[in-house]
Amino acid sequence: MVRIGVVVFPGSNCEYDAASGAAQLGAQAEFVWHSATDLSGFDGIILPGGFAHGDYLRPGALARFSPVMEAVARFAHDGGPVLGICNGFQVLCESGLLPGALQKNRGLTFLCQATTLVVTSTDSVLTSAATLGQELVIPINHFSGAYTCDDATLRALRENDRVVLRYKENPNGSRDDIAGVANGAGNVVGLMPHPERAMSTLLGSADGRVLLESFVTSNVTSNVAVA
Repeated sequence: MVRIGVVVFPGSNCEYDAASGAAQLGAQAEFVWHSATDLSGFDGIILPGGFAHGDYLRPGALARFSPVMEAVARFAHDGGPVLGICNGFQVLCESGLLPGALQKNRGLTFLCQATTLVVTSTDSVLTSAATLGQELVIPINHFSGAYTCDDATLRALRENDRVVLRYKENPNGSRDDIAGVANGAGNVVGLMPHPERAMSTLLGSADGRVLLESFVTSNVTSNVAVA
């Protein structure tokens, strides 16, 4: 059975959703406290949403110094699949495992709504089971969710097929409509929308299943260069 570690920081609040999503796809999900230093035995790692360390300074800025992030970096370098959702995406950017940063939404407005995403790359552990151009209805729930980066980084993301998801109608002012990006090897991915909250049509959408299925069944073994 695939074993997925869900990292829990002080202030995380979506760990149960992430664990449930992985479990629905046949994985064994286990919580990993942020002080852990060993991730051996896991087949994938999820950094869930929430407010790690209260989002003091800025979202993810303190979580990057948690001991577990050194273990996450080693896991990623060894080719292990790593997924950051919402606050987890912010942590991955702050830690340098993904390029760019997340800033406050356009209009300084908290957003909690369904959004339509377009799959723009299937070359990642999050989108390998999806179809290029596929549209997915996935909810967002964030205040600092607008992706930003400098011109050189954006050019590199485009040229190397590292933008994996874009908003069909940009809700937050993200540069280039970006909703999710991957590292160069495609085994580290971050996105602001919450696929773990779109696992059943009874809750509005089951479109998150294809993304988490991609992650749970991924088998990336290449080494990774930190972005």
